[in-house]
Amino acid sequence: MVEIKGLEPFSSKDFPGHIAATVFLGGCNFRCPFCHNTQLVLNPEDIQSYPINYLLGFLDARKDWLEGVCVTGGEPLLHSDLDVFLTVLKDRNLLVKLDTNGSFPDKLVALLDAGLIDVAAMDIKAPLERYPEVVRAKVDVDKISRSVDLLQKADIEVMFRTTVIPGFVGREDMNEIGRWLKGSKLFQIQQFSPKNTLDPEFQKISPFSREELEEMAEELRPNFENVRIEGI
Repeated sequence: MVEIKGLEPFSSKDFPGHIAATVFLGGCNFRCPFCHNTQLVLNPEDIQSYPINYLLGFLDARKDWLEGVCVTGGEPLLHSDLDVFLTVLKDRNLLVKLDTNGSFPDKLVALLDAGLIDVAAMDIKAPLERYPEVVRAKVDVDKISRSVDLLQKADIEVMFRTTVIPGFVGREDMNEIGRWLKGSKLFQIQQFSPKNTLDPEFQKISPFSREELEEMAEELRPNFENVRIEGI
């Protein structure tokens, strides 16, 4: 069974529209310098895991009102037995939201085909040609592109989202991402938080202003059914 490194008993932002808990899984194949889950990404083995029986007891004690679980990371699809864990959640009639960076399309399609995901959120780090630079890791951009295609065609609720950072991922990148994902239902602009970043240099960066984010959103709206901003 997957090793659970964090549990948020109630989260209103991770699974919008539902009363949900969030489960954090350790490890990630990317090294995004702006990531604020530093220990979860770099040293998950140093974080004590929650016993699976604890989680099951937590879920069963809340079965009368808990609607879903958001499974996030790190990168959940790194875990080979993720399907077993999601099956346990679905057996309890819980909705499942999966957060992913999109680098494992074969695993993603298997979970979709098995009906183990109700909602998916995929982080779009940058335009495809900038991926290696932005995620600071070896990445197969064809796999990223395939995951996008899979989710655009999937019969579930899907959100694509991008964190914007002045001087790193900005307005021109967002417009290119908008053209790439054109026709998708929901896109979320995420405000950068300069706290506990994987690269300490990013803690010196001041985020975009509300006005700048709203201008980006306005430029993106022709490409999506809905564009929203998170973190302001």
